[in-house]
Amino acid sequence: MFINHVVLGANDIEASRTFYDATLGALGVPAGVIDEKGRLVYQHDGNRLVIARPIDGQSATHGNGTTIGFRGTSPAAVDAWHAAGIANGGISIEDPPGIRHGTENRVLYLAYMRDPSGNKLCGFHRISPP
Repeated sequence: MFINHVVLGANDIEASRTFYDATLGALGVPAGVIDEKGRLVYQHDGNRLVIARPIDGQSATHGNGTTIGFRGTSPAAVDAWHAAGIANGGISIEDPPGIRHGTENRVLYLAYMRDPSGNKLCGFHRISPP
């Protein structure tokens, strides 16, 4: 993986903590911790997800056209991720969780939702090899 970290803006860090502790916990990621700057930080498998209030003091907004994907180990893990998100302030979007056919005959299991700040997220499991 060539990405070191992702930072998402949020206006309500505690609502984000509830949401991400549940959704990422469903994927085996430890609960987030608040660092010395008040950011919510998740670390797993050498990657970091940081949830923070914008540095410029303006309101956080979601990126139009931006999607963050979280890898599940199975369709059941993706379903658990999605269910945890919906139960903790997320909103299901697009088609219901299920099988999709990607490019080059790849079969994928995907689920989409928005977090409490409106960020678009995808739960992802590759059923067939790349």
